[in-house]
Amino acid sequence: MVLAVCSLGAEAQTIRNSNHSTVGYIRSDGRVENTNHSCIGYIRSDGRVENSNHSCLGYIRSDGRVENSNHSCLGYIRSDGRIENSNHSCMGYVRSDGRVENSNHSCLGYVEGMSREWAAAFFFFFFD
Repeated sequence: MVLAVCSLGAEAQTIRNSNHSTVGYIRSDGRVENTNHSCIGYIRSDGRVENSNHSCLGYIRSDGRVENSNHSCLGYIRSDGRIENSNHSCMGYVRSDGRVENSNHSCLGYVEGMSREWAAAFFFFFFD
């Protein structure tokens, strides 16, 4: 997948949990950081998701398919923000306002100013 690199400037985009506490950041170059700004991984423009040692965690494909490092399907990110597991059951949503919800519409967190794919990738691969 070729993810559109958001023109976010030099600033990191903040990712918050449901209590609005910061859980991480994603920089415009795809660097994923924890709350101390230490690198925990990368979301590459070609869709490859890596840990801080550059080992592959998985992929976000252009059709929205999310794969682990062995190319097994983990789920799908739909253009409307719906997140599905590999059996196409709804796991949650990334809303256009940045709210991230589970399948029951309970809030998991918030993202600002980034693509739905990058937001979903954070929650698939980095959120505990």
